[in-house]
Parts: sequence; C-alpha cells; structure tokens
Amino acid sequence: MNSGQKYRVIQWATGNIGSRALKTTIEHPEFELVGLYVSSPEKAGKDAGDLAGLPATGVKATNSAAELIALDADCVLYMRQGIDWDEVCAILESGKNISTTRGEFHNPAMMDQDKRARVEEACRTGGTSVYSTGSSPGFVTEALVIPLLSLSRELDCLTIDEFADVSSRDSADMLFRIMGFAAPMGAFDQGRAEHLKYDFGNSMGVIAEALGLAFDEIEAFGEISPARNDVHIAAGTIPAGTVGAMRTTITGKHKGKPVLRFRANWYCTTDIEHQDWRLRESGWRIVVEGDTPLAVDIVFPVKPEDYAAFTPGLTAHRAVNAIPMICAAEPGIRTTVDLPQVIPRFAR
Repeated sequence: MNSGQKYRVIQWATGNIGSRALKTTIEHPEFELVGLYVSSPEKAGKDAGDLAGLPATGVKATNSAAELIALDADCVLYMRQGIDWDEVCAILESGKNISTTRGEFHNPAMMDQDKRARVEEACRTGGTSVYSTGSSPGFVTEALVIPLLSLSRELDCLTIDEFADVSSRDSADMLFRIMGFAAPMGAFDQGRAEHLKYDFGNSMGVIAEALGLAFDEIEAFGEISPARNDVHIAAGTIPAGTVGAMRTTITGKHKGKPVLRFRANWYCTTDIEHQDWRLRESGWRIVVEGDTPLAVDIVFPVKPEDYAAFTPGLTAHRAVNAIPMICAAEPGIRTTVDLPQVIPRFAR
C-alpha cells in the first residue's frame, strides 16, 4: 500500500468484542471503515457510528455477506460467533485479508488438514492472508512468550496462570447454571477442559514448534475447590462447601516432558480450600523455569465496576493493530512466529 493511503476495513459482527473493534476502527487515523456485517435484523440499515456510539459515518450495517464480499477493502475484522468456512474462504478469495479473534488459525499444523488446504488455496487465489490473535489466547500465550524466552538458552517449563475474578459479574445464569459456581462439589466437567485444550494448545503449540520443542502430547484437566465460608457476590451467594473456584490446566509436552503450560483460574472468592493455587487479582502470572528464571506479574488496575467497559479492548485491540502487518504479509495462514511484531499507531 502506498504511503499515506488508508487501509479500507470491514467490520464483521458487532458482539462484545466486535463492537469495540468497530469503534476503534472508526477512530483509527489510518483506517477507513467501508463496510459492516451484522447478524441481527434489528441492526441492519443502521449507521455504523450509531452502533459504535459515535457520530454517523455514512456506512450502513448489512446482513448480506455477498454485498460486503463485493466491496473493495484491504482487510476484514472477522469477529462473528462461530466460523463459517465458506464465508471465510469467499472473503479471502475476493482479495481481502482477515484479522480475527477466532482461534481456528493460531497454528496451521494443528488445523483439520482439509480445512487448512481449502483456506490456503483461497489465500493463494486472492493473494491474501489470515491471522488469529487476541489477548488470551494470543498475546499472553504467543507474543509475550517470545521476548521472555529470548533471554534463555535452556527451558524447563514456562507456566502462564490467568486469573479471572468473576465475583462482580451480576449474571446468576452464567455463573451458577453455565459455569457451575455454588454447585455441590463433584467431578470437573472434562468437556470444558477439552474446549480450552483446542484453543490454548494450538496457540502454545505454534511457539513450541518455533522453539524446536514441538508438542507430542497436549494434556488437559480441570479442578474445583470449595469456598471455606459463605460468600456474597453480585450474582448471589456461594454457600460454604460449594464450588467457589475452578482451575483448568493445559500442558504441552515434548518427548513426554512439560514445556509450555496454561492455567485458567476462575473464581468467585479467594477464600477456598486450595490455598496452594495462590489466587490473586485478575491478570496474568508468567513463570519461566530454566537457565534464566523469570517471574512476571501483570494486573489490571481497573475498578470492578469498569471491567465491562475495559475487557473487550484486551481482545479486540491487538486484532485491530495487526491489520497493517497482515496486509503486508505473504499469502497464507500467518502466525505470531512469522508475522513482524504488532506495533500500534496512535493519533495525537
């Protein structure tokens, strides 16, 4: 792209993450929003600015994928719920790159090989690329791991602990029915562990392969811990002895030895039986064990009442910032390993 020319961007979907990406795209000094896909009939025909809480842009939302695929654009921010492989391939074949927060493209080697071949053919046809990113998986499992390990020559294991305090979420249905907090102690739902295994195993796997320590096994398991006392949270009460915290561990192994590990710690209280989990405020703890040991703690200095407005940016912004790098990349499924560093551009 010639210097000074704006990147023409289509926002695909306006859920929690997509809405933040839409607002950021409209405000970005080097982007021009040219199209907006919405799945809700009620949003179709509305101005993109109205949906983003900004002044009118002249870009109207549409339910028609074909209409947007026919547009001239450089990149699509693909953030719909679920993936439509026909849609993705049509976008790529039409000459539009894709930056997505969906996890299907973190590691081409671990994709279904028929789908991988189809997507790569679409990229060749359109001269385009597709890249999966976000905060987690993405930033913390890939982009941050690379500079930390650049200080090492021997690695025993790198462990990422993610902490999510959900006590301020005022959604009893999500916390109690779907996630299982406040339920009687019993077996952990292994299906939840398998779901995280796909996303986080694929993401860490692309880094392990680059390190020369490709995974031969990815192990996933979950644990639950009871609250030691009654806890009153925004959504209701966690009685003593019922599920107050849960932890899911995904470990990639090379020749049977752990190499990269991710632990999702979700909790409504830190007053739990398993004090060895070392629960703390929301954020990440990364520990490198090897010849150059490191411990890095990242916290989010945000008030609980501001979390709903803050958290979408963690996932959306990296995908938005990656657009210039994706547009300049060689055609194909691109990864954090082979793309240049994602550097944001700010306006003053």
